[in-house]
Amino acid sequence: MATQIGSPRACFSYYLSCVNTHGEAGNRHVFEFDLPKTTEFHDMMVELDALLEDHFEMYPSDFVKPDPHELTDRRLGEKSFSYLSLILCFFKRQLKLVRNTLLNLIFICSLTQGMVAQELALPLKAIPVFARGQEGYDCYRIPAVIKLTNGDLLAFAEARKNGCSDTGDIDLVMKRSKNDGRNWGRQKIIWDDGENTCGNPAPIVDLQTGDIFLLSTWNLGSDHEKEIIAQTSTDTRRIFIMKSADQGESFSTPREITEDVKAGDWTWYATGPGSGIQLKAGPDQGRLIVACDHIEAETRKYYSHIIYSDDQGTTWKLGGSSPKDQVNECEVAELDDGRLMLNMRNYDRDVKRRQVAFSSDGGLTWEAQHHDSTLVEPICQASLHRHHVYLLFSNPASEDSRTNMTLRLSSDDGAIWSKSLVLHKGPAAYSDLVSLSENLVGCLFEAGVKNPYRQILFQQIEIRK
Repeated sequence: MATQIGSPRACFSYYLSCVNTHGEAGNRHVFEFDLPKTTEFHDMMVELDALLEDHFEMYPSDFVKPDPHELTDRRLGEKSFSYLSLILCFFKRQLKLVRNTLLNLIFICSLTQGMVAQELALPLKAIPVFARGQEGYDCYRIPAVIKLTNGDLLAFAEARKNGCSDTGDIDLVMKRSKNDGRNWGRQKIIWDDGENTCGNPAPIVDLQTGDIFLLSTWNLGSDHEKEIIAQTSTDTRRIFIMKSADQGESFSTPREITEDVKAGDWTWYATGPGSGIQLKAGPDQGRLIVACDHIEAETRKYYSHIIYSDDQGTTWKLGGSSPKDQVNECEVAELDDGRLMLNMRNYDRDVKRRQVAFSSDGGLTWEAQHHDSTLVEPICQASLHRHHVYLLFSNPASEDSRTNMTLRLSSDDGAIWSKSLVLHKGPAAYSDLVSLSENLVGCLFEAGVKNPYRQILFQQIEIRK
């Protein structure tokens, strides 16, 4: 039976009391302490190391202590017990101060209290946020959602005047919720450039300042994607940024950053779609990152890449691209070990699964690109989101059709997607995820009855432990 102990010192004291009471410690004495982050785990190991040195005078000469960082990288499959754990076998040692009994001390360190979710549940019905025919727009597409430092939610979308086509008169619009998505306020136009296309909203919040940055792409409403790719269009695809310093009440005039984030031999370009992230740890802590994609002019190959800012959104730079092609729309998440994961829309129809790649330098380079065997897709955008100790993923979980919007959860940075929940069985397409509270997340997604583009819904999901 596991006894919860709050710290290494308390754990060790409890162990000694067991030894003094029962004469020796058996293998069935199990100790458990909460472990929120890898860095805290390392500090705990240092403290425990000192306690052992003091109590036992020294380690046995043939004992090799494990590296805490190496141990926290080990992956275990889903177990029958209620939490995922790493088993640390520390040492075998004669207890000089109690009696000369062989000691087998096994610590089971849970990564965090109640780490593995027991169930995903829908506490409320999905709430319509944008719907066809509203506010003078025929169609709404390309959702993105963020939570502000004041607790409000902002939902963004493309408002398409004359149908659901990716070309033509398209504006960027927004709605606000003050109660975690249960109700939404009036629609507000963020960018309207006449008959031109203002699209691909990719919002991001600087948690240090509270500022909001909305990245977007622009092209002439008369230019089609195939013409831009073939370089026969009148203009090209351009990248802009808007800023809000008042919790989204107002946004600055769009500022072009194309020369800073688009290579000269790229034609088509898309920001997001979906929200960006801010790095929470490591040497690049505070970095703002937005996932994007592009097409090369000469080869016409599709790639994913990121752009980033290290000066709180003042300037933006081009980061690394995916090592392989046949990918485009993507989202990025920060993993527990400090790496980044890029999850990408996959055009390789031989393997109908999402592709992922990893970065160990804050997104400047990417490696280990491969298909995720669990994440089926029909060629569509998807959302990847870090929620405390969990990694979340949403997309239409089908190989051949945009249907079956599904949320998946992983407790080990995507090695195993242990939980899943269908949010909408019918037609569904693009989505974006957001954290609401410790045990509550939200998904803003396209859905309908006959096609996926009837409305954009917001669904709360509860993570029950």
